[in-house]
Amino acid sequence: MNRTALSVRLSVMMFLQFFIWGAWYVTVGIFMGENGMRDISHWAYTVGPLAAVISPFFLGMIADRYFDVEKVLGVMHLLGGVAIIAAPFYSASPIVFIVLLAVHMLCYMPTIGLTNTLAFHNITNQEKQFPLIRVFGTIGWIAAGVLVSLGLKAETSAIPFYVAGGASIVMGLFSFSLPHTPPPAAGKGKITAREILGLDALAQLNSRPFNVFIISSFLICIPLAAYYNFAPIFANDIGLSNVAFKMSFGQMSEVLFMVAMPFFFRRLGVKWMLVVGMAAWVLRYALFAAAASSSVVWMIMFGVLLHGICYDFFFVTGQIYVDKKSTPEIRGQAQGFLVLITLGLGMLIGAQVSGWLNNFFKDGGEALTAAAWQSFWWIPAAFAFAIMIFFTLAFKDEVDSSEV
Repeated sequence: MNRTALSVRLSVMMFLQFFIWGAWYVTVGIFMGENGMRDISHWAYTVGPLAAVISPFFLGMIADRYFDVEKVLGVMHLLGGVAIIAAPFYSASPIVFIVLLAVHMLCYMPTIGLTNTLAFHNITNQEKQFPLIRVFGTIGWIAAGVLVSLGLKAETSAIPFYVAGGASIVMGLFSFSLPHTPPPAAGKGKITAREILGLDALAQLNSRPFNVFIISSFLICIPLAAYYNFAPIFANDIGLSNVAFKMSFGQMSEVLFMVAMPFFFRRLGVKWMLVVGMAAWVLRYALFAAAASSSVVWMIMFGVLLHGICYDFFFVTGQIYVDKKSTPEIRGQAQGFLVLITLGLGMLIGAQVSGWLNNFFKDGGEALTAAAWQSFWWIPAAFAFAIMIFFTLAFKDEVDSSEV
């Protein structure tokens, strides 16, 4: 297979991978509210982080050692597709609905790492080729939002689940045609739970600056869960139309800021890139709070557009920081540990806390009032501001940004 054909196939893989997630994740809270499950909508955003905690064990102990990557990818997507299609049929049984979402995410989360593994194995220049392939994942998320919002106008219905499930089945079948990629850890000795969790890497990286970074990364993901769970519900409550499409503006800005990151790195360096990312989160929550009382649409949309800075300046910069502080021997473990404590534990705790806050401010009503939404959003704003101040004062590390 020539290089162009290979790049096209890997780009299609990334497009489908994130199209699946984007098709249902933004609107699931709205769907649950329409079907009497508003009080437990945070559980739909808990199963993903829970799967992120569990998936490293599946990858480390099974998928990475015994099975070809493309085959595992195919089987997991086929199983996950069936689960997400079945979920809305049980909307009258909330426990079964959440369990089916959990099954889907348990199948889906390992495939994020598997698609990266497959791509890296089959390209020759990771620094130049991978970003151009990975950006099609963001495009896939955007396309899913446009389809369910503008194309199908199906944000309150079960259709997004069927779109996600159909795409998952297509991805499953497509995966079997991807380049043969043997298990990356085949033939290696016994792997330990410490390796899978990244604790060995953490012991080697142990230093005050790195620990400040890890603690801050964990804490900042707690209020972040409120955005993923409740920003679409908030936008829908105040009367914003085509919510999934408008939320996808955040991914559009992500693409733009990803391209601009080298420019900002040279001028800001790692520490101030991270601080700016945190500040964008604070501003986003504050804008939502200020917009709540009068439904100020431009404030809400500006908050959504800040996603590019929030995600790229913090998460992508954080991944680069961890890579620069790691040796080749522990690089994979260190990155896995970062995912575990952010998208895993941080988002898991955040989903539960934000769900409790939502029910507290709702105070027995059907939905939050404008004043309640305002109070709700000031809490993550204040929490993120405190973390930003802590990080700014406590983080002191020299990182060569010229190589980024």
